[in-house]
Amino acid sequence: MVAAVAGRPGDDFNDRGDVRDLLVRHGWTLARSGENEYWRRPGKDSGSSATLKDRVFYVFSSNAAPFEPQRAYAPFTVYALLEHGGDYAAAAAMLRVRGFGQPPEITGVDLSAFSSSTASTDADVSANDEETSSHDSPQDPGPVPNSLLQVPGFIDQVMEHCLKTAPHPNHVMAFCGAMALQALLAGRKVRDEANNRTGLYLLGLANSGVGKDHPRKVNQDVLLEAGMNGTFANTFVSGEGLEDRMFIHPASLFQTDEIDNLLASIGTSRESRYEGIMNMLLRMYTSADAVYVMRVKASKAASGVIDQPCLCLFGTAIPKNFYQALSVKMLDNGFFARMIVLEAGARSGLQPNRVTPIPQSVLDVARWWSSFRPGTGNLESWHPQPKVVDYSEAARGVLLEHGVACDEEYRAAEGRNDTVAMAIWARANEKARRLALVYACSENHAQPLIGQGAAQWAAHLVTHQTKRMLFMASEHVSESEFDADCKKVIRTLREWRASSGEDWMPFWRLSRKLPWPPKHHDEVRAALLEQKKIDYREAGTGGRRKREYHLR
Repeated sequence: MVAAVAGRPGDDFNDRGDVRDLLVRHGWTLARSGENEYWRRPGKDSGSSATLKDRVFYVFSSNAAPFEPQRAYAPFTVYALLEHGGDYAAAAAMLRVRGFGQPPEITGVDLSAFSSSTASTDADVSANDEETSSHDSPQDPGPVPNSLLQVPGFIDQVMEHCLKTAPHPNHVMAFCGAMALQALLAGRKVRDEANNRTGLYLLGLANSGVGKDHPRKVNQDVLLEAGMNGTFANTFVSGEGLEDRMFIHPASLFQTDEIDNLLASIGTSRESRYEGIMNMLLRMYTSADAVYVMRVKASKAASGVIDQPCLCLFGTAIPKNFYQALSVKMLDNGFFARMIVLEAGARSGLQPNRVTPIPQSVLDVARWWSSFRPGTGNLESWHPQPKVVDYSEAARGVLLEHGVACDEEYRAAEGRNDTVAMAIWARANEKARRLALVYACSENHAQPLIGQGAAQWAAHLVTHQTKRMLFMASEHVSESEFDADCKKVIRTLREWRASSGEDWMPFWRLSRKLPWPPKHHDEVRAALLEQKKIDYREAGTGGRRKREYHLR
């Protein structure tokens, strides 16, 4: 964290922010140094695309999105565009977490950046912008920015090792793996003042070859070195098997690849064991601060119990397959709401394989957690008394206001009878508190404290990902085959807009993508026009009619 300077975070970043490091992290290359530096955009092998002089970034390339050609950008604007997709309020909030600008007062913490009902700005945006009202359809905040994938201490160290040794390093996958590892290590050993625990359900979405295996291997190596070889597994095939494993190891990490196959089985199979898996995952999450009562076995007179179970899940899946496997039931019953879903993006370039030992600092912390036994007497392993991790006053205020904002989102969803949004917003503040607790354990394992930075980071990450998850679910999860086809048209038009701007899409291109009978195309088009999601126009006569679509 850098030392804070009085003023707005955006202004402070304009003065002190490292623009060069920011550009390099997003694939830009310094083509020529000097008083007037020349920079080359990602994907270009020669020449230059922009200049940097006196902290002003001037772009002259017409192929350097998100930047526009023939325009100058201040450092804060560069940061907001690259890290937050142009969301200046989110950029300002994250910069404040990183120590830029005057820290806010302890009371009356401003969390407008975390609310979807209003938007505030920090620089290059007029202070007189009107409030924006909630939309009927979920709005897309974009994939998680890299700035939210940074947690000081143990998690950052594990991520650094993972990225350094991965054939195809990926920040999202490294982050999910490191978060899951820290959550397991602190499982059943710490709690916050509201009795929240560290159990997390993390899901990294990535296409084949992006690098889903390496973070799992890193976690296994660390846990083996820490003497915790019984606390992790690759998969579970039934709810009963999951329950039995948790009875032996009440704090366990399951690292499951192709979790979409499991979800598809839960949604379509008639076998009770798949339904049992989902029910077990729901109950384990909820029972983290209580006693979980196991099923009654035929060989025993009474059922067993699992005291304060800490189930950590690090699942991976191909994005398209995952969302197709989700059902409306999973969205409504809180299963999806308990997850933190992150998209890994494109595959990175190949780097040389490096057989590098796990850093000693990582092993020392992992072994410390392994030997840490809160509580007293003979029951410390069966019934631990977790150490209470306190909040700073500022952190308490941040998470309280985040909870209020989540409740407002819940009430708005209730008003429009949106049961999916209700389920997800209902769990948002709890997820933020769990994440803040994990952040504190990573930052200082011996004396954790949930500070303002932890609280703001957790609130911002959960709010961003909640909006993203709602948007992606609305795009893919359908109640019927006809609804699914309507959404396919919307996705196709959105892809067209991304590549062709505001040009209308010819029907023949849409039909080539979606080769349906003409009557079905007419029915889908009529439904989308009725819902005011698309525009449609025709020109010409007879068989040479020009038919075009446009996304609203």
